[in-house]
Amino acid sequence: MNLEKVIFGFFIVFAATLNFGFFIGEIDNPVHHDIYELFAAVVVNLIATVLKFGDRTQIGAIHLATSLVADLQLLAAAMVWGYAEHVANTGLTPSTMSSIVSLSGGALFANVISVVILIAETIMQRR
Repeated sequence: MNLEKVIFGFFIVFAATLNFGFFIGEIDNPVHHDIYELFAAVVVNLIATVLKFGDRTQIGAIHLATSLVADLQLLAAAMVWGYAEHVANTGLTPSTMSSIVSLSGGALFANVISVVILIAETIMQRR
């Protein structure tokens, strides 16, 4: 068993599951979406992105692209949350929460693509 591939796969799947955990629930209800779960999703996605930098293959490039998309959308969601809470002083209105969850949904889709590519890559490998 290759420890590097285990760690790589772990962070890809962990990023997707954390993002899914934040995404699930009523889209406009802040009670269903924890800020710490969003923070964890951002951090784990950033770690997964760093792990994808070493691969020089075409599949590695697609892995990196999906990870960058997820990072961008999760960071945008965190910035919208921070802006609503600390700059605009409007708090988490249903409209703002919907925007945050929608951005995390885009990141979730990118994470799912990354997991599918990981599975396809694993299936295609020969011993």
